[in-house]
Amino acid sequence: MKPEPLNVPITERPPLAWGSDAIAELLSRLDLPYIAMVPGSSYRGLHDSLVNYLGNTGPQLIVCLHEEHSVAIAQGYAKVTGRPMLVGLHSNVGLMHAAMAIYNAYCDRAPMVMIGATGPLDAAKRRPWIDWVHTSADQGAIIRHYVKWDDQPGSVEAALESLMRGYVLTRAEPSAPVYICLDSEIQECEVDAAVQVPGPERYPVPTDPAPDAGTVDEILAMLASAERPLILLGRGGRTEEEWHRRVALVEALGACCLTDLRMPAAFPTQHPRHPATPGAGRLSRTGAELVRQSDLILSLNWTELSGTLAAAFGTGPRPPVVHCKNLGALLNGWTKDHFALVSADLEVTAGADQMVSALLARVGEPIQRPGWPPALPATRPSGRPEVDGDPILMSDLATAIREAADTRKITYTTLPLGWSGEDALFADPLDYLGRDGGGGVGSGPGIAVGAALALDGTGRVPVAVLGDGDYLMGSSALWTAAHYRLPLLVIVANNRSYFNDEGHQRQVAERRSRPVENRSVGQHLRDPDPDLPTIARGHGLSAYGPILDPSELRPALAKAFDEVSAGGTVVVDVRVNPHGYGRA
Repeated sequence: MKPEPLNVPITERPPLAWGSDAIAELLSRLDLPYIAMVPGSSYRGLHDSLVNYLGNTGPQLIVCLHEEHSVAIAQGYAKVTGRPMLVGLHSNVGLMHAAMAIYNAYCDRAPMVMIGATGPLDAAKRRPWIDWVHTSADQGAIIRHYVKWDDQPGSVEAALESLMRGYVLTRAEPSAPVYICLDSEIQECEVDAAVQVPGPERYPVPTDPAPDAGTVDEILAMLASAERPLILLGRGGRTEEEWHRRVALVEALGACCLTDLRMPAAFPTQHPRHPATPGAGRLSRTGAELVRQSDLILSLNWTELSGTLAAAFGTGPRPPVVHCKNLGALLNGWTKDHFALVSADLEVTAGADQMVSALLARVGEPIQRPGWPPALPATRPSGRPEVDGDPILMSDLATAIREAADTRKITYTTLPLGWSGEDALFADPLDYLGRDGGGGVGSGPGIAVGAALALDGTGRVPVAVLGDGDYLMGSSALWTAAHYRLPLLVIVANNRSYFNDEGHQRQVAERRSRPVENRSVGQHLRDPDPDLPTIARGHGLSAYGPILDPSELRPALAKAFDEVSAGGTVVVDVRVNPHGYGRA
């Protein structure tokens, strides 16, 4: 990453003299290396302290072109590291800009500390007009339903406590964004240099809830009596140690497991104990068959267990279910991301990785289970399908990426809805980071930039495969990657349509016996076709495409990978046929 130089370097910290200096001092003591932000007058005091008190180091400013991108970048960073970034959100208007991305991050359980600003709340100190329209009495109410905690402190001392509390809360499981709104007058007031800035060593992150020994023994007894146990692996830890523990547990239990593309990679998808194709919110055909053949289901932080059970068993009988999740701190009734109530035989409040560790410590000798995993039918068609229109299929793109990457380690920061589970070939926790969390289109580019920031210097190549709608909504986020010289490859799987909604229109038309041929009206992104490479070049990126001929695909991607490996930020526009796109 190329740091932004100071015109006048800060070689020595000046005396702590302002409210925002004390706030910056605390931030420098926390593990918060970056702050993604669009500058704004409401936190001009803090901005000055980050630059002229801290010297733009720890946290370092990451300038963005839209507040949605600032939040998405922090989300992408958290997807890689499991740790929070700072986000700066200017007054009420910047917070409203950021709202959709905050909801995505909340549903994705991404930790981040968002700092907002307002005021002055003291009306006598407001500047004409602008301070009045950018002041809100309860600014956090805008997003309170989809953050873990928020506060609007009334003094410098209270602001320091709020930031310390927010930092601890966002890191404690279940993680989610927190928001602290700073009165501009707090930032710009003079303070005594003796103000007490708390030390983070006295405020540890709470330990994650773990199952008690009796519960562990009960689950192990259920597993011992089962013949065909299945573990549904949802969101889990991002470290290699946590990954290897999951593999060791599945192997020791002689169980099968299943993962889902909405979540980050949690288990090697080509492992013999992962015999079914991952789904993406809905079970794949082999995934549904695997669930139906099981005689015990252990769900570890699976996203929507109720929907999975309904898809496999309908209203009929189903095997015993152990449901392990730790979400109570986030459930508030406003958003329905708790999904339908699960009928379980044992409900356990514990972290998924804590459950894995507890079971692994007591499982004993590896268990042999004849006939498990079962033989499942092949799901990929034996021959190439005949298609109308653009000749490049999504499977062609997946194969070309793997071939062009060669021996490079790549991290898919996201994959589009048309990506097949057969092409979900993951062998490491950083091979794939999952989807956006809340289904809000436009976060993909920002998440990719945040992931690139976290992966910079690791030797991994971040690869974002985006739909054209996602790219067009959020493409200006990529300027930040170009500005800071972050290696990143963005591949746009461009079907020139909001194609997911074409599927919805087909379903409605068929149900109503109306012309399905009209499903594309109000959906196509054509006439004129948006020039995706020109958009990228306008933000300072290198760009290729549109790639229309299958024979040109691999050579173009090979050039793009070479550029990214040399430090470039590159966009490749690939015209794909939507054949095989999943149902809406």
